[in-house]
Amino acid sequence: METIPAKSIVNRTKDPSWFGAEYNMNIYRGCSHGCIYCDSRSDCYHNDGFDQVKAKADALRVIRDDLARKAKPGVVATGSMSDPYNPFEEELQLTRRALTLLEAYGFGAAIATKSGLIVRDIDVLSSINRTMPVICKITVTTCDEALAARVEPRAPSPSRRLEAVERLSAAGLFTGILMMPILPFLEDSPENVRDIVDRAADAGARFVYPAMGMTCRAGQREYFYRKLEECFPGQGLAERYQKRYGPRYECASPKARALWEVFQEACGRRGLLYSMKRIVAASRRGREIDQLSLF
Repeated sequence: METIPAKSIVNRTKDPSWFGAEYNMNIYRGCSHGCIYCDSRSDCYHNDGFDQVKAKADALRVIRDDLARKAKPGVVATGSMSDPYNPFEEELQLTRRALTLLEAYGFGAAIATKSGLIVRDIDVLSSINRTMPVICKITVTTCDEALAARVEPRAPSPSRRLEAVERLSAAGLFTGILMMPILPFLEDSPENVRDIVDRAADAGARFVYPAMGMTCRAGQREYFYRKLEECFPGQGLAERYQKRYGPRYECASPKARALWEVFQEACGRRGLLYSMKRIVAASRRGREIDQLSLF
């Protein structure tokens, strides 16, 4: 695997209200899942060759030094720019070893992934969870296996991700679903939203956090439109996006308001959290970190 230099890996977040994470950590760059909508392809990130996964050189030493310099512990997020459980992680174990460093230095963890490989690290996550918050966020945008295979072609299937939710929840870890993005004209149906909520609840999830739409900007937009034509030939989806959204960054579903009502009703019926403030509060309940003000 190719490596790239990194002076620092664990850095302060710009928005600590996002799942209560004070720090962000990306050990890998690029992603092999091939999701056609991924914002990390955008030109602003200067991430050439995004489909090739690269590891940051001497990552564990850099992470150790970063953690040792922090004035106070907090929750460290990972998975914002690339999936920390890509296929190479099974052998390299950089994410697992980074988690052991978080535990050693007294930090919590907030992990976003589409991979079931996260269950390998239940032991380390449970150890961290004894003293600091752990939030496991599994992304599911549709439970339709055939549709997922088109829009997330090399990611594990939705059923495998929901199996991971079940195992993490059974281990006592605070686990939920990132229901984002819900792609306009493809996934923005009441049936899809209800299905995700119900399947999440059946798997033992504590929360579902949604986005009824997607983001689209230079670099990512062109790739997305090209893939729409390849994956859904003859349906004119790229043209529909262009006509409705143009160069807009935020592309909310035309049904967003109605979908929110469906979503809130489903979450209420199944007892799932969906407010960010309540999700963070629930993840920190009973720990000293409750005393920190995040909002």
